[in-house]
Amino acid sequence: MSRPGTRGPARTGDGRRRRGARRVALLGAGLALALTAPLLTFPTAATAQDDEEGRPPEVDPIDFAIVIDQSDSLSEEDLRREVEAATTIAQAELSQESQALVIGFGSAEEEGQVAAIEACQRTELDADGRQSISECVRELASPDRAVVGPGTDHPAALAQAVQRLAEGDPDTPRVIFLLTDGRLDVTDSRNYGDSPDARQNNARAALRNTLAEAREQGIQIWPLGFGDQIDEAALQEMAESGYVEGCANLPDAIPEMRVVENSGDLLESLQSTFAAARCAAVQIGDKGVPPVDLDVFIPPIATDGSITVAKGDPGVNVTYLDPDGREVPKQGEFEGSTFEISGENTAVEALRVSDPKPGTWTVHLEPADDGPAMEAAVSAIWQGRVLSSVTVTPPSPHPGESVLVEAKLQTRENVTIDDPEQLAGVYATARLTGEGFEPVEIPLGDEGEGGDRQAGDLVFTGELTVPETAVGQLEFTSEMAAPGVIADERPLPTRVTEGTPLLQGVVTIEDAELHPGGQLQGTVRVDNNDSRPHELRLELRDTGEGAVSIDPPTVTAEPGTGRTVPFTITFGPDVPLGGVGGTVTVIDETDDDRPVHQTFLDAVVTAPPTWWDRWRWAVIAGVVALLVAGALAAVWWTADQRRKKLGGHTVELGQNERPADQQQIRGNPLVFYFRVERGRNSHPGLTVVRSPGGSVYELRRRSDGTFRIKPPRGSARDLRSGQQFPVGDDAWIVVRAPDARRDDKGGGGGLFSRLRRPPGGPGPRPPGAPRGPRPSGSPPPDDTVF
Repeated sequence: MSRPGTRGPARTGDGRRRRGARRVALLGAGLALALTAPLLTFPTAATAQDDEEGRPPEVDPIDFAIVIDQSDSLSEEDLRREVEAATTIAQAELSQESQALVIGFGSAEEEGQVAAIEACQRTELDADGRQSISECVRELASPDRAVVGPGTDHPAALAQAVQRLAEGDPDTPRVIFLLTDGRLDVTDSRNYGDSPDARQNNARAALRNTLAEAREQGIQIWPLGFGDQIDEAALQEMAESGYVEGCANLPDAIPEMRVVENSGDLLESLQSTFAAARCAAVQIGDKGVPPVDLDVFIPPIATDGSITVAKGDPGVNVTYLDPDGREVPKQGEFEGSTFEISGENTAVEALRVSDPKPGTWTVHLEPADDGPAMEAAVSAIWQGRVLSSVTVTPPSPHPGESVLVEAKLQTRENVTIDDPEQLAGVYATARLTGEGFEPVEIPLGDEGEGGDRQAGDLVFTGELTVPETAVGQLEFTSEMAAPGVIADERPLPTRVTEGTPLLQGVVTIEDAELHPGGQLQGTVRVDNNDSRPHELRLELRDTGEGAVSIDPPTVTAEPGTGRTVPFTITFGPDVPLGGVGGTVTVIDETDDDRPVHQTFLDAVVTAPPTWWDRWRWAVIAGVVALLVAGALAAVWWTADQRRKKLGGHTVELGQNERPADQQQIRGNPLVFYFRVERGRNSHPGLTVVRSPGGSVYELRRRSDGTFRIKPPRGSARDLRSGQQFPVGDDAWIVVRAPDARRDDKGGGGGLFSRLRRPPGGPGPRPPGAPRGPRPSGSPPPDDTVF
C-alpha cells in the first residue's frame, strides 16, 4: 500500500510501498483565525459566530470563476489539461453553498464571433452542481471557431468574469482562476483598433482597467500557466494587480502565478493554488497506475475535507477506505462523518467529507474494462475549525502596567491542540482596545522569549503596556492565522483598576491525568483587606457546554481575613479524550464583576481502563503459572510413562526348577500380552500375542519399578523383579529388568544360569524363535494352556 510522500517530488509506484513521511503541502494560506479576524472575507471584516451548539459554523462559501484559454496558441493537449484542471477545481470545493461559473475565451475577429462565452452558468456547488460543472466544461475542449476566434483576449475574458462575480454578495470571497499561457494576441480583433499594434496597446490598457476594477471589487486573480511558451511576467502582473489582501496575513495567501509544466504536475499545482485561494491546506497523496491503492493523510485538526482523485480515465472505479480500513459510503453518514461524491463519470472525482476521521485514507482504484490504464493521483484539501482561549495577567490592570497575554487553540470538542505540526506557520498577534487611547497591537510568539514560559508548547504569548490614558472598559483580543486553520472570535473583556485592589486571589490547579467522570483538585487563595465581605464566583470558560463543572461555584471572603479554599473540577462522562482546554477565572461579584485571577485548565482525559488494563498482570501471572504447572505435569507424565514402559525386560518361564522358555520384550510397550502353553510332552512355552483374551496374561510395570501381572483367571498380583509367579502346579513366571538380565549374563544367578538342563532335555529357546522339531518318538503337544 502506498503511503503519503515526503517533501519534494511526489512519489510514484504501485501504491504498496513503505509508509513515508507525511507530505503536507501547506501552500494554502490559513484563514484569519481567532478573535476578530475576518473569516474567509476578503474585502470586509466579517467574523464567525458560534452555532446553536457552541461550535463555529461550517466552511464558508466562496464565489469563483474559472476562465479557460481556447486560443490556437495552446495545443490540444494543453487545452485538455485546462479542462481537467477546471473539473478538479469544481470538484475540490469544500462548501456546497459556494458558486462557480466557467468562461471560455479566444478572440472576436470575424462577424458572429465573441471573445468570451460563459460555458457554465453560475452554479451552486452541491453534489449535483459539481457534477453539472464537470460535464459542461468538457465542451470547451473542442472550441467552435464560428463562435470564438483563435486569438487570446485576456481583457475581455477577465472583464466578463469580474462583472459576473461583482453581481454576487460582496461579503463572500470572490476568486478568478485564469488558465492560459498569458500571451496576449488581439492583432486581428478589430474592436480594439485599426492596426495590430494599436489593438495590442489598447487591449493592455483595457486589461489594466479590468484589474483595477477587480482590486476595487475585492476579487483575487490566481493565474495558472499552460503551454510551451508561457508569459510568466504577464501572469504574475495579473496576480499582483488584482485584490491581494487575502484571507489572512500570511505570505501564501497573496495571489501569485503558477506554471503547470506537465500532466503529472497538474493535480499538485492546481490543488496548491486552489488551497491558497480557498484559505485551506492541501495534502498531496500518492500516484500510481490502477489497479492500485493510493494513500492520503488527513490531520486530526481537519473538520471539513475533500479527497480528489485524478483518474485520467473516467471509467476507473474508485473505493474509499477510512484510516481503520473500512469502506465508507459515497453518499450519506457513517461513523460520525458525512459523505458526498461527485464526478464519478468524469476523469476527476471527489469525495467531500464533513468531520473526517483523522489518519491515512486509502483510495483503491480498479482500471476500466477497455484501454490501457493511465496514471492516477490523489490529494486532499481540508480546513480545520478551532476554538480559542485567552488569559491576561493581571486580568484587571492599572494604567501603565505591563500585561502578559497568552492564547491557546483547541478543537471544536474543546480538546487542546498540542501537536506543533498542526499549526505549522501560525501567525499570532494581540490587540488591546478601550477608552482613552488608540488600539495597541503586539505579536504573540512561542519561542520562549518576551514572557513566553516555554518554547514550542503552543501557548502564544506577548507583553504589552496598558496606556496611561486608559479608563473604564478594556478588551483584549488576539488574531491568529495558520494554513488551513480557522478559529472563532472570542474577545476577553475586562476593565482598568484604579489603586490597589482590596481583594486579591490566586487560583492553583493540579496537573493530572484522569478518565471521563473523574475529578481534579484545585485551590483559590483569597486575601480580603476590605471592611466588608466579598462574594467571589469561580467560572469555567471555553470548556464546552456541560462537559466540566466546578464545586463550590462561589466563595465568600470575610472582611480582614485570608484563607485557602479548595475546590473540585468534575469532568462529565461524555468529555472528549485529550487535553481539556479552557480557563478558570475568579470573579469578584462585589466589585462589579472584576476579574481577580485566571489560569488555563491543563488536564488530560484518557480512556478509562478496560478489564484487560486492570487485570492484565494477574492474567499474565496466572497464565505463566498454568504454563509452568502444565510443563511440570508434562515432564512428570513423560517420566512416569517412561518408567512404565517394558522395553528390554525379560519374561522367563520355569518348570520343576528348570528353565522352560523366555521372551525378551521388544519395542517399548506399556502392556505385554502372552500365553503359557503346554505341549503333549508337558513342557510349557511362552507365546506372544497382540491383544488381551480369555487365556492371555497381561504384564504391566508400575511407577515404583514393580510389576503387575494379571492371569487369565484369578486376581492381578504385584511382583518385584525376579519374584516368581506360580503358573499351574509345577511352573512359574519370573520378570526381570534389563539390569538384572545383564547380571544374569555375568553369572549373577538368573533362572537360566542357576538351573541346569537335564541331559537331552529341552534347552532355552531364544526369544521369538519357533519351537524346534519334536524328539523322535515323543508325543505331539496337546496345546494345553494354563
